[in-house]
Amino acid sequence: MKKYFQSIAYIIFVAVTFFAIATAIKSYENPFSLYENPLVWIAIIALVTVVILKEALNVVAQQKAEQLQFEKEGIKPEEIDNWAWVKKIINKWTAAKAIEEEDEIILDHNYDGIKELDNNLPPWWLYMFYATIVFAAVYLIRYHVLGANNQEMEYAQAVEKAKRELAVFQSNSNEAIIDAETATVLTDAGDLSRGKAVYNLNCAACHVADGGGGIGPNLTDQYWILGGGIKNIFNTISNGGRDGKGMVAWNKTLKPKDIQKVASYIISLQGTTPAKPKQPQGELYKEEGEAPTVTEPIEEQSKDSIQ
Repeated sequence: MKKYFQSIAYIIFVAVTFFAIATAIKSYENPFSLYENPLVWIAIIALVTVVILKEALNVVAQQKAEQLQFEKEGIKPEEIDNWAWVKKIINKWTAAKAIEEEDEIILDHNYDGIKELDNNLPPWWLYMFYATIVFAAVYLIRYHVLGANNQEMEYAQAVEKAKRELAVFQSNSNEAIIDAETATVLTDAGDLSRGKAVYNLNCAACHVADGGGGIGPNLTDQYWILGGGIKNIFNTISNGGRDGKGMVAWNKTLKPKDIQKVASYIISLQGTTPAKPKQPQGELYKEEGEAPTVTEPIEEQSKDSIQ
């Protein structure tokens, strides 16, 4: 019995030591953290496996020695309870009374021959309940009294950290990161040629080669379902159209550079005359700062003319 506890204590000691070292290294944001090193995990698993095998062999050897001793003393194997220590632990952690001892805890309640026993709460349940009280007290003091970072604050800090790292990366990188916010209209012939090639390969099947529209809407007029302009078009291509009836998201297939080029090519189709243009869909889109086109009613025009 003592050896079992020694083995368990040894494994717990190794595990606690490992996690303590890993946590200390992680606190300094070491890129070679033990958590992320598979060799360390393999070594820990191998160590635990060796300890378990060693203890298993010791148990087998001890059982054989005890069996030989019992044979010498004339004790039959069936008379030995090999699980006595397990039963002892179960009785200790459940605090259950034997049937012979139930008269000590029986109550006066009796209903149709059914009697009630005044059993104690199981120690395992009671200790867990005490642990939740301690946890609640620590949580209350840490987060509501001392003002430690909660999940929302940690998320905000992580976002700020990511933004700073992104800014550093952009400052050290020769190429700017392209997304819906930073995309601009490209006018270079080479970029538009690349955009046309991407369009013919991926978009022409639904929008027709000249942009007049087929399954998809017409791309040559000024009406847009999800908004026109380079930013809206880039976002639509990248993240896809309307749920259930729009086109798929192309951000997993196309690179941001190509999405910007094909979006620029689509903008270059504005005002062209396709062979079979589809009827306009969506709403009329005007760029910010562009004066809207106002058409006065006929009655108002006639009144102005008379005046």
